[in-house]
Amino acid sequence: MSKGVEWAMHTLLNLGMLEDGEPVSSAQLAAGHGLPAAYLNKQLQLLVKAELLTSTPGPRGGFTLARPIDSISLLDVVVAIEGNEPIFRCAEIRRCGKIGELSTGNTSTTCAVKRAMYRADMAWREALAKQKLSDVQNELDIDNPSVRRTVRRAFGGA
Repeated sequence: MSKGVEWAMHTLLNLGMLEDGEPVSSAQLAAGHGLPAAYLNKQLQLLVKAELLTSTPGPRGGFTLARPIDSISLLDVVVAIEGNEPIFRCAEIRRCGKIGELSTGNTSTTCAVKRAMYRADMAWREALAKQKLSDVQNELDIDNPSVRRTVRRAFGGA
């Protein structure tokens, strides 16, 4: 998984901690964690396309949440950044090389490795779908009770 997923989650969480709902520029969002602005902007555009963020153009423009963080699952963020392709791609090597040539088993069925990896992928996706960004925010609040104040100060708020 790319760094973009982590960056996207933190960006969404940060925007969720701002009380004024004012747009925050990509440069400000990038500076908040010392990220390269151009690369973060690519992630932000993917979040807009996935309707997790809205983008306001202009000198006072920037990004805001498209919906509350309690309605955004971790799977929503992963799919927005990484796409919805399965993690594992079976290349059917069971049919290749000497083993493939010598095999007398039934190779018309789906590969057992592919089935196992599919089950694991589905379990991972189900776990991500059950977790909302608000659950992560609650953990952040417990780990660091001043995190909201810190984020608001970083983006010029009180």
